[in-house]
Amino acid sequence: MDNFSHRILAWRISPALETSRTASLLHEAVQVVLGSGASAVTLLADSGVENVNEAVDAALNEMGISRVLAQVEIAWSNSMIEAWWKSLKHGWLFLNQLDTLAAVERLVAFYVQQHNEVMPHAALGGRTPNEVFRGEATDLQERVRVAHRAAVQERIAANQRLACGECPVPHAPTEGNTTSGEQYRKDE
Repeated sequence: MDNFSHRILAWRISPALETSRTASLLHEAVQVVLGSGASAVTLLADSGVENVNEAVDAALNEMGISRVLAQVEIAWSNSMIEAWWKSLKHGWLFLNQLDTLAAVERLVAFYVQQHNEVMPHAALGGRTPNEVFRGEATDLQERVRVAHRAAVQERIAANQRLACGECPVPHAPTEGNTTSGEQYRKDE
């Protein structure tokens, strides 16, 4: 996972823990990051055996990547990816039939695609990880604010156009006599 954009860079499903798969996965993830124009990459990992072993050490040395061990070499953790794993497992995988490796792989592929391309993230200002990773939609918050304002104004106008015959037709507000919608617009 790219810590800046929250984008899942590379992933694999494996029937067993194999250090060579982790090393291969790191190669794939680093290629994605370097392909985006980044000049330096640092691996933030926990000190699990899947991250600290000869195969991973060799891959990191070969690529010129440094590794920082969470809560060992630095005070903070790798909680971002751990939170994502928890969300994947409890919010998606455990709700489905996990009877084959192929089924798990299909479900993870869907979740990664949705996470990267579809789900807006509050921590990213409503953008998706792919948008942040590629530097897109930088004006999203402003566009949402403008669209929200237009939607509120349209809703007020639509409500004011309603007439059932029994209700008095709304009149234009005067100073000091505003509808809640008018007050909302003044406060924006």
